[in-house]
Amino acid sequence: MKSFLVRTANGSQEALAPLLAALVLSVCTAAGAQESPQMNLQRVELGAGMHRIDAQVAASPQERQIGLMHRKEMPQQEGMLFVFEAPAVQCFWMKNTILPLTAAFVADDGTIVNLADMKPQTEDSHCSEKPVRYVLEMNQGWFSKKGIKAGFKLSGTPFARR
Repeated sequence: MKSFLVRTANGSQEALAPLLAALVLSVCTAAGAQESPQMNLQRVELGAGMHRIDAQVAASPQERQIGLMHRKEMPQQEGMLFVFEAPAVQCFWMKNTILPLTAAFVADDGTIVNLADMKPQTEDSHCSEKPVRYVLEMNQGWFSKKGIKAGFKLSGTPFARR
């Protein structure tokens, strides 16, 4: 087997094969991580009237980007709360998301601004009607089955007065 050498900045020579192997492993690991669902995020308990929601919290840019992608199932009382640094018009899509979801765009005080049903594996954009800091994704139909509409106020630690 032929060995390839590279000359480093200080003039020494190093084998290229170990460097290439490490690079390939790194790329494969990163690609695989994006194809598996996030299951171990921090959780927060939210309230919707008499209903309890066990929500995973997606707070970092990477956590928000992956969201509920590749998730094959989600218990009815669970969801994902996306937390942004500041209120803004938030837009969501469903690329690589298998589950049909409803997004609740939520103001700082917990009031639902608007709801959007989202079809799986589409790139259609679903946006908040005004600037919000929070978006709660639940299985599609969860809000409607509970009679929850725009104007309804959610409770929980994230919505406590700042």
